[in-house]
Amino acid sequence: MTPRSFLLDDALAAYLTDHCDEPDEVSARLIEETQAMGDLGGLQIAPDEGALLKLLTRLVGARRALELGTFTGYSALCIARGLAPGGRLICCDLSEEWTAVGRRYWGQAGVEDRIEVRIGPAADTVRAIPEEPSFDLVFIDADKVSYPQYWDLVVPRVRPGGLILADNTLRRGRVADAAYQDEVVVATRHFNDLVRADDRAQSVITPVADGLTIALRL
Repeated sequence: MTPRSFLLDDALAAYLTDHCDEPDEVSARLIEETQAMGDLGGLQIAPDEGALLKLLTRLVGARRALELGTFTGYSALCIARGLAPGGRLICCDLSEEWTAVGRRYWGQAGVEDRIEVRIGPAADTVRAIPEEPSFDLVFIDADKVSYPQYWDLVVPRVRPGGLILADNTLRRGRVADAAYQDEVVVATRHFNDLVRADDRAQSVITPVADGLTIALRL
């Protein structure tokens, strides 16, 4: 079963998927291979979220994009397909093994020339990029405890009118339940508060998948 919003039952999740830009054959095979990894498959974004990523990338006219946390490459595939002609996506990830899966499918989809993978800690990779507002879109889906750090690093590197997207910002609803005090939930609350208070961006948390924050760089 592919990831989906924790707020939806099976019937509504299926209806939603049937009424958005469904994965094509290449995407479907990538999703299937990733889900065969067992529990790790839950790290993959949902198909409706993938459709939204591609749509937002197109809406902002993105030519330069950055992804923190690539896993097996489905989100990167969606973003790459939404890029304007000549656009480029930099993917930051720790795993050669997981990103190698993505490379196979990027090649099959004909977008491998739009994607550059940089292996290493995402924060270090971003720090090595000049602190200039050069990115049109950033997608954050890496180490959840580091989200506040990632935010501080990417905001100065996104142009006014660009988008910063962050996945898993509802933590299956646990951010709103004070009984949950584990490190990831606490860090996510801190991130959500940080984004809300930042006057450099206008933001909203959408109930897509496990929560997708959409922030417009002002």
